[in-house]
Amino acid sequence: MVTFQFIPYQDIEKLSSAKRVNKLINIVKENKIVLMEGRLKKQEEADLIEITMEEITPNFKGIELSVIYPDKNRQTPMQKIKDGFADVLLGDRQGMTIIGPASIVKKIEKNPDRIELFTKDVKITPRYRGKKKKNYS
Repeated sequence: MVTFQFIPYQDIEKLSSAKRVNKLINIVKENKIVLMEGRLKKQEEADLIEITMEEITPNFKGIELSVIYPDKNRQTPMQKIKDGFADVLLGDRQGMTIIGPASIVKKIEKNPDRIELFTKDVKITPRYRGKKKKNYS
């Protein structure tokens, strides 16, 4: 089973860069795919990748990261002006960031009108490991 966790921008906007990165890594380590409103700063993306590389273990194989952002080349001059004001007022809310564990996410492809997220076949280990019931019939 694949689990997605949506993180609204308001949940992370007041966090420091370090806390923001740690929150995202901790969610991904729970084998969840993060759908975050907005985007990280370039330095935060670099820190996320660096910390991930340091924490790779047999159980945590790393992350797949993709940022989806509106294509400014397709916008009219008026839309560009509006987006400029929105960026000043709202910060990094535009776009979407997708982060998933490399053990689940094979790749993320961005196209102008869609996102394709390819997952790997994951073996699910049963949670119940109690004694088997004896069959007396």
